[in-house]
Amino acid sequence: MDMDAFSAVNSDTWSRLHFLAHKRRLNGAEADELLRLYQAASAHLSLLRSTGPESGLSASLSATLAQARTRFTGARSNFLEDLAKFFVVALPAALFRIRWLTLACGIVFCIIGCAYAWWVGTSPEALRAVASEAEVRRYVEEDFIDYYSENPAASFAGAVWTNNAWISAQAVALGITGFWVPMILLANAQGVGVAAGIFAAVGKADVFFSYILPHGLMELTAVFVACAAGLRIFWAMVSPGAQTRSRAVAAEGRSMITVALGLVLVLFVSGLVEGFVTPSALPVWAKISIGGTVLAAFWMYVLVCGGRAYRAGARGDLDAQDAGYGEIAA
Repeated sequence: MDMDAFSAVNSDTWSRLHFLAHKRRLNGAEADELLRLYQAASAHLSLLRSTGPESGLSASLSATLAQARTRFTGARSNFLEDLAKFFVVALPAALFRIRWLTLACGIVFCIIGCAYAWWVGTSPEALRAVASEAEVRRYVEEDFIDYYSENPAASFAGAVWTNNAWISAQAVALGITGFWVPMILLANAQGVGVAAGIFAAVGKADVFFSYILPHGLMELTAVFVACAAGLRIFWAMVSPGAQTRSRAVAAEGRSMITVALGLVLVLFVSGLVEGFVTPSALPVWAKISIGGTVLAAFWMYVLVCGGRAYRAGARGDLDAQDAGYGEIAA
């Protein structure tokens, strides 16, 4: 086939298609014309590719067809719209769904932590089993406090952020196993409880809470949220309801991964508080007030924005177009 002759005969059609595909607004007649030209140009492209290798002409025509197809099929939302939808609808709705389970994880954590704190703080035998007298003195007077200020604030905040984000991601991703979330809750509650017990045993519980509360209020809440998300995925596998087990786990997994992504930002804020506020020279009441304000803002976001999005039908899952085809199940 003579490509030059073929191009000369159809160039007006392609030029007109290119013009309509890039025109800002189309009236009814132009929209109909766009569809007719698209069909004709598609046949031309098929003929070009069947008679010769890919060329600059076929590549140009393919790009024009892609633009035209976007005009009559509709373009996807842009990045900023998707980002706004994520933070205003998807994330708060997903967090709202697991609010009670988050509270349950927090209560279990506090019960275990308080039990360890009481045991270590009131039993000399338990305290000696944890550390020697010299180790206790060094931990209370140096190690615990120095931990928050021995590195530059920005570096320390970054390290805390990545570590906590990794723990939260594990809780969500491995929650389906059923044992990972209880293990994380137990390990963290034990660590916090033992530390509190050591300080209580030497009469310095106020020092412990002055350092742990400013950032710990939000940091531990984020861990509870991650654990709740992991448990939701596990429960979807155990009790899928009317859906098939694979579909139930997939839907819950997509929603809870939304939570995991949101926690990255939450833990970033918590890391900033731990890096810059906790070791600062601010009065203790001011540091705890900052931590409490961060926590209150989080729960306002969950309960107000999340409640509104949930009542509107959002669940934190992807749209049907993005989630993919799902078979009908009774």
